Amino acid sequence: MTDVEMQNDGLEQPLQNGGIDESLYSRQLYVLGHEAMKRMGKSSVLVAGLKGLGVEIAKNIALAGVKSLTLFDPAPVAISDLSSQFFLHLEDVGKPRASVTAPRVAELNSYTPVEVHPSNDLVSDLSQLRSYQVVVLTSTSLKHQRAIADYCHQNGIFVVIADTFGMFGSVFTDFGKNFTVVDPTGEDPVSGIISDIDADGLVTALDETRHGLEDGDHVTFSEVEGMQGLNGADPRKVTVKGPYTFSIGDVSGLGEYKRGGLFTQVKMPKQIDFEPFSSQLQKPDLMISDYAKLARPQQLHIGFQALHAFAEKQHGRLPGPHVEEDALELLKIAHDLAGNAQEKVELDDNLIRELSYQARGDLSPMAALFGGLAAQEVLKAVSAKFNPIKQWLYFDSLESLPTSVDRSEQSCKPLNTRYDGQIAVFGKDFQDRIANTKQFLVGAGAIGCEMLKVWAMIGLGTGPKGKITVTDMDAIEKSNLNRQFLFRSNDVGKLKSDCAAAAVQRMNPDLKGHIDSLRDEVGEETEHVFNEDFWHGLDGVTNALDNVKARTYVDRRCVFFNKPLLESGTLGTKGNTQVVLPRITESYSSSQDPPEKSFPACTLRNFPNRIEHTIAWARDLFEQDFMQHPEAANLYLSQPNYVEHTLKQAGNEKATLEGIRNYLLTEKPQNFDQCIEWARRQFESHYNNKIQQLLYNFPKDSTTSSGAPFWSGPKRAPDPLRFDWNNKNHRDFIIAGANLHAFNYGISSEGVDEEQYKRVLGDMIIPEFSPNPTVKIQANDNEPDPNAPPAGSGFDDNSELQQIVKSMPSPQSMAGFRLIPVEFEKDDDSNHHIDFITAASNLRAENYNIPVADRHRTKFIAGKIIPAIATTTALVTGLVVLELYKIIDGKQDIEQYKNGFVNLALPFFGFSEPIPSPKGKYVGKNGEVMIDRLWDRFEIGDIPLTDFIAWFEDKGLSVTMVSSGVSLLYASFYPPKKLKDRMSLKMSELAAKISRKPIPAHQKTIIFEVTAEDQTEQDVEIPYVMVTLGT
Repeated sequence: MTDVEMQNDGLEQPLQNGGIDESLYSRQLYVLGHEAMKRMGKSSVLVAGLKGLGVEIAKNIALAGVKSLTLFDPAPVAISDLSSQFFLHLEDVGKPRASVTAPRVAELNSYTPVEVHPSNDLVSDLSQLRSYQVVVLTSTSLKHQRAIADYCHQNGIFVVIADTFGMFGSVFTDFGKNFTVVDPTGEDPVSGIISDIDADGLVTALDETRHGLEDGDHVTFSEVEGMQGLNGADPRKVTVKGPYTFSIGDVSGLGEYKRGGLFTQVKMPKQIDFEPFSSQLQKPDLMISDYAKLARPQQLHIGFQALHAFAEKQHGRLPGPHVEEDALELLKIAHDLAGNAQEKVELDDNLIRELSYQARGDLSPMAALFGGLAAQEVLKAVSAKFNPIKQWLYFDSLESLPTSVDRSEQSCKPLNTRYDGQIAVFGKDFQDRIANTKQFLVGAGAIGCEMLKVWAMIGLGTGPKGKITVTDMDAIEKSNLNRQFLFRSNDVGKLKSDCAAAAVQRMNPDLKGHIDSLRDEVGEETEHVFNEDFWHGLDGVTNALDNVKARTYVDRRCVFFNKPLLESGTLGTKGNTQVVLPRITESYSSSQDPPEKSFPACTLRNFPNRIEHTIAWARDLFEQDFMQHPEAANLYLSQPNYVEHTLKQAGNEKATLEGIRNYLLTEKPQNFDQCIEWARRQFESHYNNKIQQLLYNFPKDSTTSSGAPFWSGPKRAPDPLRFDWNNKNHRDFIIAGANLHAFNYGISSEGVDEEQYKRVLGDMIIPEFSPNPTVKIQANDNEPDPNAPPAGSGFDDNSELQQIVKSMPSPQSMAGFRLIPVEFEKDDDSNHHIDFITAASNLRAENYNIPVADRHRTKFIAGKIIPAIATTTALVTGLVVLELYKIIDGKQDIEQYKNGFVNLALPFFGFSEPIPSPKGKYVGKNGEVMIDRLWDRFEIGDIPLTDFIAWFEDKGLSVTMVSSGVSLLYASFYPPKKLKDRMSLKMSELAAKISRKPIPAHQKTIIFEVTAEDQTEQDVEIPYVMVTLGT
């Protein structure tokens, strides 16, 4: 038994036993789902070859969670391995790769046992491979690839083969005959409400709502009236006729459609046949990774085979870096292979020559890219989720090669350093340039960890002038460990930036003294930390953030300080990258994401028809009952004249005042029993009384003014609920609600058992509800709210509000008393937050006969969780650093840069040239002047306003207005008397005087916006003005 086996011996394996640790895997579960992860938990995987690419694949598989992971690589560690193999150290040189790597991979996930393959040879006894469901080959000769892959095909073992050579990489997959994909896309099934089905089977969605279906999708039906035969029938295949209509084929014999109905997409299994490796070598199925390089895959397919043939001929030696003799030999082999190919392939000699030059290259970003890609293919094989690559994918990033330095045999020769794998591709001069770069990383989460790892491997910032600064204000949580691989379980609670910086210094000791970790959020509040000297000292910025607000702020600072920015993000299997280049491209803020989806208030309040509606309603109820009302009560107790001043400005006065009164007086509990009683009354109010009132106002047989049934289309008629302790949702609502209410008041629930709940509830007398005929309910959002106060009425005019205020206890009578508002935290399973929202949502769903959602799905929606998986993060990071190479090289040609869009589930790869920054012009004294509307600005010293205006006059621009922030400092229409005292003031003095805010000591510049007319006497859009203080 190896040390690694001993390390995991006796460990409970929830994945093997059908359970899943949701606190660890929560973000990944939202990508893969429980069933897929259970299938993964029954799978054993072998990864052969443990250089940079192999360890990336192993790392991602270990984080994802499989039954067992076995590593094979008996070869000794070489110093050049350290170019990309982040789990190797200098002291490991000469030791077997697998034995030193396995314990470090095992640390990533205690639920994935990691061991070393017992033999030193895979091909002498191929039957040993039968222990595995998937075999992954890297750094393996073509001869051995063929032998292993064909054996695996014959024996039902899935195969993934991956290689990288410098800027080139490939992946091959073979999942055998009749491989079943349960869910090809991973997207949530779409559903919708039907407005009509005609006699030809044409289905129309309600109110021109896009159905979201595609040709070949399948749907089922429910609640259809008039064509009841569709309800619960087998799935029907869809032919899309338009964005709002689709056909389901023959509906004869099903009667005539009357009204109503729902359609729901059904994911249908898909069968795929894979051919064996030897057949695919001759006639490959090639996926396109970059549509700008359509002819590239066929050439690389030949080129990679030529490399293997060269190595076999040279006893394992690959072509040397820029060794022309080797390149000529490779060209000869490649042309021979192309000539004998079944399909004619025209080779670009420069491409094959470059492949020869880079054959010994080992680049960390390429390992990250292909490590994420290949690992995802492994997960597809064992989970049956997502569409696999069929069967080859080639990719290169030759655009990343530097043009500012000499690349020659002399400059690219090995120097016996950890960077030799990168020097082989770029040369020593460019390696020095990488080392002397000063880069700022904003965020040390999933992308941040991967980014720091790759930066450490490539030696970024390790030179005498180089530096990495990383900041992240967050502490490590258990759910981070599944994809933020620099952290371990004993890091939980510590700062991400500190732990990440320490981890990468262990990976590459050259970083010691060259990396600063900060705990500050980057925003307006920390501009004294990230001041102008800080920004001016940077060569570039990389964002690793998870929210738009922070991204936008960093983007604005990069534009202001003219710094290149690398932006990226992931969403499950989807990822994107963006390059922002000063004076060349648009910025992150130039385009906006679509607004977050919201639901009409009337729908949430009275007419839900989807589980998303009930979850949103339950989330609002949570905020209202356990945070907003306690906070309002605290403000009332602590803020002088709260009612007279603050409340009048806030709106919704009645509900707020009633909440304060209830929480401080009428519903203020003295013990936990009274918290149970409160929760029971809430149940009755929300799920019985209010529903009865709604049905009183709109009976089930009521009609609209046009005579149509009121309860039709999106309006589902509800039914009141009767409380039943034996119903889990009923019970969970009481338990969670009572505990949260008790938390507000600091009342302990220790020692409370189920019998106490039942006793308290049994002693309660719940009065029968009688509908109130004076209550008015808004029927839809287009109608005015009947309960809104009359226009023009004020707080002081409302006698009802005054009466509530009189009934409230005075703040003086409750001196020292404060409630404890609940701050929503989705990842603590013991705090009752998600339990309450799940129960509250499902009870409302019961009211309206909407299918309920389990706790897992409710948490996802209510917590607005971003699904994440390590494979996508690794791949996206690789793409980002390939662009970083270009920035370090100083490339100015926008065509050399690429924004990336990937979806590993499909799989799809799309690359586009960045969008150029917007340009403009004005007519000055000497003719037309071109400007960059995003990046240009006028820079002048801190001169008087008179000179400021004259400075623009010299350019042929007549200033009509000058402002700074919200302060208007100058306007041509101001009377001379108003301007008299301003004209002689320096611009900084003027800004401080008018805004009544002193200039902060750390601030060295002030921004002014100017409106002006050019020589055509037309208003023109001109850049802002930056005034430098002290000049």
